[in-house]
Amino acid sequence: MADDLGILVGGGPAPGINGVISAVTIEARNRGLRVWGIYDGWQWLMREDAGRLREQGLVRELRIEDVSRIHFDGGSILRTSRANPTRKPEDLDRVVRNLRDLGIGYLVTIGGDDTAFAAGRVAERAGGAVRFAHVPKTIDNDLPLPGGAPTFGFNTARHLGFQLLQNIMEDSRSMNRWYFVAVMGRSAGHLALGIGKAAGATLVLIPEEFGRRVSLETVCDVLEGAMLKRRVMGREDGVAVIAEGILERVPEEELARLEGVRIVRDPYGHIRLAELDLAYILKTMVEARFAARGDPVTVVHKSLGYELRCAPPVASDSEYVRDLGFGAVEFLLGDHPGPGALICLEGGRLRFLDFRELLDPQSGRPRTRMVDVNSTSYRVARKYMIRLEPQDFEDPDQLRRLAEAARTTPEEFRRRFGHVVELPATTGT
Repeated sequence: MADDLGILVGGGPAPGINGVISAVTIEARNRGLRVWGIYDGWQWLMREDAGRLREQGLVRELRIEDVSRIHFDGGSILRTSRANPTRKPEDLDRVVRNLRDLGIGYLVTIGGDDTAFAAGRVAERAGGAVRFAHVPKTIDNDLPLPGGAPTFGFNTARHLGFQLLQNIMEDSRSMNRWYFVAVMGRSAGHLALGIGKAAGATLVLIPEEFGRRVSLETVCDVLEGAMLKRRVMGREDGVAVIAEGILERVPEEELARLEGVRIVRDPYGHIRLAELDLAYILKTMVEARFAARGDPVTVVHKSLGYELRCAPPVASDSEYVRDLGFGAVEFLLGDHPGPGALICLEGGRLRFLDFRELLDPQSGRPRTRMVDVNSTSYRVARKYMIRLEPQDFEDPDQLRRLAEAARTTPEEFRRRFGHVVELPATTGT
């Protein structure tokens, strides 16, 4: 086996990537390995040969002095991409051949579930010639790490989102208007809930509180109902935080019917949710509802995501990624079985997980860690939200006030909005 170590980054950025690169490089160099930084994830390993990779500076040797202070910085010094080497056998073969020609026998991959899946396929294709250690990262916090451990980058993204939301909430109060804020998160609502709960947003909507499929009309019912209840309480302002992963539960044919919407997929087949402006879609639909009854409102739409991904890591993430980077080298050079492992911490101790432990046996894809809507944390979050609840329909005076705010009758209001208090999360199912 070749004894050089390579590092690459796949998927979207997350605060702390450079800290992993730094920790891996320093520990590997101290153990006598040469370390190579591979730029743009799998992209060039799939397309070029080893000689051109070096000539073009797409693979560069990393020394301790190159990385000793990069852990303070956001982004990725090696850049990143969503290139997928598993789609074609010839791409996998080229990656394996390039790693061999570059003398790389150890590979550290930094990324989410797609990057880990690709690393496993590369190691399998290499037939034991390459060992890999995968360091999981995503601001979505949706990888099923043991002990509920967060993915690195999540704490920083939540903290920055919390700070930004404070300003938005004050603008909402000062201008006496509503904001719909969509927060990044492909499938799960961890980031939206973490930001919204910490900041005390008026309400937070996450995909886990709906069934497997949800119509945008239902989402609008929840938002409109909250706005009307807020009005009954004497306030015309509010901030709704909405996880963009809700879009994954909206039937694709419904999305396709939206004016100006074009569905785009990434190299791993996922719908590019950032191309669908969820906050704007919902703002437009809710404004139309109020206007239809002669009661126009203005809703400001905002998306939080890209500005969170390359922030400098907070102290907890900076400390966390040093442990993970050290753990990657510890696994690769230690007497541990298997061609590869996912590096994580549980109870303050390193764990090296067989990536197959994270796979869904039916789909063969990594499982997604969802928000537990029956947990104490979620129950507390719901207690502090302003949205329609069963008691709003049980109290005749409250129901009458809500109906007046909606310019309708109590019976019609019940018929129109009663279903939003029977969503899965509110019934515990």
